[in-house]
Amino acid sequence: MDQTTGIGLGGRAQAAERLREHIVAAVNAAPIYDAPFTHLVLDRVFPDDVYRAMLSSMPEAADYHPMHGRAKGHDLADGTHTRVKIDLFPEYIRHLSPQKRAVGNAVGRALCSAPVRDVLVRRLAPDLARRFGAGYSRIGLFPIPVLTRDIPGSDHAAHRYEVEGHHRAAVSTARSLDHPHRHHLHEKLADGSLPKRKQMTFAPNTGYAFAVGSDTWHSADAAGPEVETRDSILLTYFIDAGLLRFLRNRGKRLGNFIGSELRSLRRRTTSVVR
Repeated sequence: MDQTTGIGLGGRAQAAERLREHIVAAVNAAPIYDAPFTHLVLDRVFPDDVYRAMLSSMPEAADYHPMHGRAKGHDLADGTHTRVKIDLFPEYIRHLSPQKRAVGNAVGRALCSAPVRDVLVRRLAPDLARRFGAGYSRIGLFPIPVLTRDIPGSDHAAHRYEVEGHHRAAVSTARSLDHPHRHHLHEKLADGSLPKRKQMTFAPNTGYAFAVGSDTWHSADAAGPEVETRDSILLTYFIDAGLLRFLRNRGKRLGNFIGSELRSLRRRTTSVVR
């Protein structure tokens, strides 16, 4: 990778280590709040030079693929997907240009590292202990780092991650890369309503983190016409305990990789035909 980006100095492993240490320090320094549920507010998540490299090395629109779940129901009338993503795993970004691939690999490796996981678990220990008991620190966690892109029309209504079933989330973090917007934390009342209890300005290179629970309802302002695209990084840890979850997590990663390869093959085939 070109050394002018600042992220490639000293090789890939050294770049990921430097980035990892910065993220750990940012999590350690993050203030913690209790209402409406426990959460950390992160500032300057990435070093300035790495942040600039990330902005200058964003994937092309064709490199992303649609997000499923709630996002799927908000496609535009012409079929355009309003929310897309690319997982920051080596196998998903291998078709990017060398510079973009180097940035994505360094960021993905740092986010998936054990020190980043451990500092988040330590800072969010009380909530994790309430949910999983005294052995919370020994529960396996499977990290999935995702670069997301929203365009006008995407929906971020109040929602929470699944806490039951086989594919449960344990910790969620979000980091904004560009275009300030607001995130909201909600309280669920007895009548089922979800009033907003806290509003945060999700400025570039900031973020938040929380231990997933039955009460962690959150939302964000929809992308409006004033932005062409809005990019963020999500890092979600899924429970990786037990054979079924172990296989499911890796099977999902493999399935997403196969889908990514098929889309890449179709793009190359279409390009040759044209």
